[in-house]
Amino acid sequence: MTGLISENLRIALDSIRSHLLRSILTVLIIAFGIMALVGILTSIDAIKYYLNENFTSMGANSFTIRNRSMRIHMGNRSTLPRNYRYITWQEALQFTGDYRYGLASVQTYATNTATVKYGSVKTNPNIPVIGSDDNYLRVSGNELEKGRTFSAGDISTGSYVAVIGSALSSRLFKSGVDPIGKIISIGSGKYQVIGVMKAKGTGMGFNTDNTCIVPVTNVRQAFSRPNMSFTINVVVEDPSHLEVALGEATGLFRVIRGVKAGEENNFDIEKSDSLAEMLFDNLKYLRLAATIIGAITLIGAAIGLMNIMLVSVTERTQEIGIRKAMGATSKTIRNQFLAEAIVIGQIGGIVGIVFGIGIGNILSSIIGSGFIVPWAWIILGVLLCFGVAVASGYIPANKAARLNPVDSLRYE
Repeated sequence: MTGLISENLRIALDSIRSHLLRSILTVLIIAFGIMALVGILTSIDAIKYYLNENFTSMGANSFTIRNRSMRIHMGNRSTLPRNYRYITWQEALQFTGDYRYGLASVQTYATNTATVKYGSVKTNPNIPVIGSDDNYLRVSGNELEKGRTFSAGDISTGSYVAVIGSALSSRLFKSGVDPIGKIISIGSGKYQVIGVMKAKGTGMGFNTDNTCIVPVTNVRQAFSRPNMSFTINVVVEDPSHLEVALGEATGLFRVIRGVKAGEENNFDIEKSDSLAEMLFDNLKYLRLAATIIGAITLIGAAIGLMNIMLVSVTERTQEIGIRKAMGATSKTIRNQFLAEAIVIGQIGGIVGIVFGIGIGNILSSIIGSGFIVPWAWIILGVLLCFGVAVASGYIPANKAARLNPVDSLRYE
C-alpha cells in the first residue's frame, strides 16, 4: 500500500515537472484563494489579539460605576449614552467604605485641557488631570517607575502632590533630571511630583503616559465645580468571582442611591471588557465576509484545476493506453490522476498559507500586535485544498480510468 502511494506521488511529481509552467499557474490560482482566506482571517485574529491585549491591560477583572453609559458607534449603528444623576462624593465614599468584594477606587476628571509647566518648559493645553485616591495604581493596572503613590495622609489633607505619566515626565524634564521632588504647575496650582508611572503606550484611545494624577480631595478643592460627578472603579482579585462582585456592587449602590425595588438602576455599571466583547461580536461579520471571498476564490481555483486536469488527461491519452495495456487497472489510473490533483492542490495551499500568514502579520506589526500563527486557519486551509483537489480531480481522473486502452493507443 505504501509503495503504491509512493509510486503515485512520484508519477504526479514527474507530470508536474514535465508541464511546469501550467502547473505553476494552477498552483498560483489555488494559492491566491488560500492566501485571501488565511490572510484576512489572520488579520482578524491580529485585531482580536490587539483588542484583547489593550482591554486586559485595563483590567479584565474590573468594572466601573458611573453616571453615564458609553456611546458606541459602529458603522451605521449607534447607541446613545444614557445620562443619570451625578454620583456625589458622599455616595462614592460610602460605597468604598461598605464594599467588601473587591478593591474600590474613587476618581474624577479635574480637566482634560490642562497646561503643565516646569520652569520655562510647558505643555500644550491637552493634559488630562485625574483626581483619584491611593488605590488608583492597583485598580487602573498602572505601575510606578520611580517614586511613590499617594498616602492616606495625602488623600485626607488634599495635598498638592502629583503622580505623572512617563511621556509627560519626558516632556517636562530634560534627560538626567530626576522629576521626583520637583514642583510643577498645573493650571494655577503648584504640585510636587512624588511618582512617575511606567510607560504603557496608547491603546484604544487611552494614554496614561500623558496623564497627571492628583489626590481626589485636592480636585474637590482646586477644580471645584457644581454637580461634580465621581466614578468608582472596582477590581476583583479572582476573575471567576467577577459576576458575584458585580451583583453585590449593583445591590449596594442601589441602596446608597435610594433606588426602590422594581425600578431601573439610576447609574451605569460596566465591565472593562464589555466594549471588547461588543467589538469581538462585530468581527464575526468580517470573518463571514472573508470566508465568502475565500470560498469564491477557491471555487475559481477548483474550476481552473479541473480544466488543467482535463487537458492533462487529453494530452496523456496514449500514455494511459500504454499503462492499461501493461496491466494497470482503472482504479490505478484514477488514483494516479487524483494524486496529481492533490499534490498540486497541497503545493498551492502551502504557498497560499505562507503568503496569507505573512500578509496578516504585516497588519499585525502595523497595529502593534504580536506575531500570529493561526493554526486553526492553517489546518482549515490544508483541508480545503485537499477537498478542492479531490472535487476538481475526480471527474478528470474518472474520465482517464474509463478510457478504452485500444482507442487510447490509436489516439492522435
